Amino acid sequence: MRKAEFDPSRLEAFALEKMSKTGIPGLSIAVVNRDGIIYARGMGFRDVENGLRATPRTSYCVGSVTKSFTALAVMQLAERGALSLDDPVEEYAPLKVRPFGEQIRVRHLLTHSSGIPALAYAEALIRNVLGDEKTWIPLASPEDVLTFMSKAGDWVECKPGERFFYLNEGYVLLGHIIEKASGMKYEEYVRENILKPLKMERSYFSKEEFDADEDKAIPYLIDREGVRRASTYPFGISADGGLISNVMDLARYVRMFLNRGELDGARLISKEGVEEMEKPRIKLPYELFGNEAYGYGWSITPDFLGRKLVGHSGSVLVSTAYVGYLPEEGIGIAVLANSSGYPLSHIGFYGLALALGENPEELPVIKRDRLMDQLAGEYETYMGTYRVRVVRKGDFLFFEVKGRYLEESQLLVPVELSEDRALFYTLSYGRRIEAEFRIKDGQVELLFERYKFRMRRPLAGGGQLGI
Repeated sequence: MRKAEFDPSRLEAFALEKMSKTGIPGLSIAVVNRDGIIYARGMGFRDVENGLRATPRTSYCVGSVTKSFTALAVMQLAERGALSLDDPVEEYAPLKVRPFGEQIRVRHLLTHSSGIPALAYAEALIRNVLGDEKTWIPLASPEDVLTFMSKAGDWVECKPGERFFYLNEGYVLLGHIIEKASGMKYEEYVRENILKPLKMERSYFSKEEFDADEDKAIPYLIDREGVRRASTYPFGISADGGLISNVMDLARYVRMFLNRGELDGARLISKEGVEEMEKPRIKLPYELFGNEAYGYGWSITPDFLGRKLVGHSGSVLVSTAYVGYLPEEGIGIAVLANSSGYPLSHIGFYGLALALGENPEELPVIKRDRLMDQLAGEYETYMGTYRVRVVRKGDFLFFEVKGRYLEESQLLVPVELSEDRALFYTLSYGRRIEAEFRIKDGQVELLFERYKFRMRRPLAGGGQLGI
């Protein structure tokens, strides 16, 4: 693909639309091929209060995109003979957890298949830092997390390797293993063996570096009323989600993978090592395109518009991220934002589709998103005798009736969605009731229980809440 073939205007319009609907203050995007950056731009504000705009060099916390860096570090150490992916975790960490009598090995942590369901340390930590969690668990270091995990043997669900359970704690353990195998602090190892060779000169882990950064994004918490509140990052625990970076640096990181482990003469990992990271290892329990799996630090989608997609999302609630690439096509994208809101993976999918010369509006996730927005609105029966609202909240609709004395809200669960018909259902006193939306010539009608409604007017922004 040549740079001239990529028209960013549709990507920019799509990103601005979603930022506006969900309240994202600022966002940065870079699209790359094997040879360099095709497109890079910052949109919106990195600092709302001071009116400072986002740029391609603006720094954000990338959250769980960090896991791919941790996995890469483990693979480097394995290639150097400092560890084996079959090593028991017990050889490196004081954690005596054997799910159903079997040892957890390094490869199980890489693939989130240890047999331990999520212990939610990260969720508690983030909410503690943001002041949004009543349960106080003071976890300030990887050592604290190891102590926190000491009774996890009572929480196991299956043998290692049998089932995917996304486990942030597992990647904290991998950071500890990297330290034991390398003799270096995790942050130092990543800096010396990944960031420096790739010339990712503005990527780091510490609060001190963040405070000194002159082009950093202020992280924002968006409350239920849509008010943006300046916040902070949960510093101190790095290996599962603590890297702070920018799309220009991440562009170099993606290009290294596209070039099979090498960039500008610096080889970080063998071609075979990259391919090992990209192999589907365990099926994911959720799907967007079908048959998604997890590799080593990456999610693998085998059929994204007929191509293999390797990617990872990240979130620390006040900052979100997505990095994805198509190995065979040699195309990648990085998207960062300074709040939660619209899924950045979907913006990434949109950009990758455009880079392929495909119509992103035909992506199933985009079509579904458009349709859900189209159904949100104010409805009425014959001659306006009964008026209701249908509000979108994430992947669901809510049928709402609000008056002076009556207030009712019923969840509508999607069953079947198409361009001219959408079928949902709800439960009322144990009875299943269907809600059928029909779309024709721009008019939306709703058949629900005994009533036929017509939309009076759509809700601004699709009525989206809490996406």
